[in-house]
Amino acid sequence: MIRPKSMLPARPGQGSILRGIFLLARGRRAGIAEFANSGDALSASLAPLIAFPMVGAGIIALGGQPELAAIALLSRLSGVLALPVITQAYAKWMGRENFWLRTATALNWSFWLLIPLLFVAAFIVAALVTAGVPDIKAEATVIVLLGVYMLWLHWFTVRSGLNLSVWRAVGLVCISNIVIGLLTFGPDLADLVATNIKAHGL
Repeated sequence: MIRPKSMLPARPGQGSILRGIFLLARGRRAGIAEFANSGDALSASLAPLIAFPMVGAGIIALGGQPELAAIALLSRLSGVLALPVITQAYAKWMGRENFWLRTATALNWSFWLLIPLLFVAAFIVAALVTAGVPDIKAEATVIVLLGVYMLWLHWFTVRSGLNLSVWRAVGLVCISNIVIGLLTFGPDLADLVATNIKAHGL
């Protein structure tokens, strides 16, 4: 039986991560095949995402706040590791478990596209302000557009990687972002609520 080309798993080391990122960013499904469908590839994509929170936590700890450093590290790591876990569980539920490693790897590497996009966003904000648009309005507009684009990229990547329908891909994106948001920012929100309660003597 001949499978569609998009369903064929990529061989480890077959493609270029950078090319894959930019193909997906442009809405080209071929980009998903640039990522290897292996545990080693997933581990490599997780390494920098884990390293940065560890460095940040180390800096906080050296500043004399070890407890805050531990909480920040655990919340950030939980958010990073939740994405592949959710992707694997959803892929298994949808009968696409053979492709979850490649999809999770692509999602992890695609996160770094945010860095050049932030530079582009800053340039656009500056251009809008120069054109007479109020600072707050310009910043809010660009932030919303950037957020929408990143959500679209997440949706397009999981749809391409797991061969999902439009709405099944939407479901995975919603579940992933809600869970990751709670894990990442939950401790900060809980601390803010507790602080407000104490301040008002409740």
